[in-house]
Amino acid sequence: MQAGQRAFLQGGTSTNVYVVCAGSFKTSMRLGNGCEQVSRFHFPGDLLGLEGIGGCVHASTATALEDSAIGSIPVTSLRQAGMRDGRFHDALFWQMSHELIREQARILLLGSSGALGRLSAFLLEVSDRMRMRGYSPLEFHVRMSRNDIGSYLCLRLETVSRGFSALQKRGVLDVDGRHIVIHSLEQLRRLRDCDAS
Repeated sequence: MQAGQRAFLQGGTSTNVYVVCAGSFKTSMRLGNGCEQVSRFHFPGDLLGLEGIGGCVHASTATALEDSAIGSIPVTSLRQAGMRDGRFHDALFWQMSHELIREQARILLLGSSGALGRLSAFLLEVSDRMRMRGYSPLEFHVRMSRNDIGSYLCLRLETVSRGFSALQKRGVLDVDGRHIVIHSLEQLRRLRDCDAS
């Protein structure tokens, strides 16, 4: 799947759940005013389309952020496998549980942090997810645009750009386009925890 291609569309019939095998995706919702709201970024091992299992309709659109690969699992197979294989059932619930935990943390963050705290939390999340996948947690290339990051964090594009500049001036990280080198995870944690709005 090429960058910009969609795995599924908001409002489309949900017959499959998808696993990200390579690359990355964003899920987003089209709001009543026509604006796009990014709800999540997905990396290898993440599941896409879980929200469609119950209602049979996708609540969001999944778009590849780079050349990516996904595997599809029919919802009917998920139900059958869940009944037959307890390990599969447990893995699915583990994934769903972690998605809920991440979403709850994001909601709390948006309600209680300023721009620099939100951006720091985002970078810590990406760093942690890179570490979990065996990549460097301190140096990585983000595939999402600053506009997408702003949408995800409910910040304006200019605010995201100023935030990256501020973190670079403080010596917390270096930014070169989409390439990020983090010098201090501890400073990012302090900014995340202390930047209350």
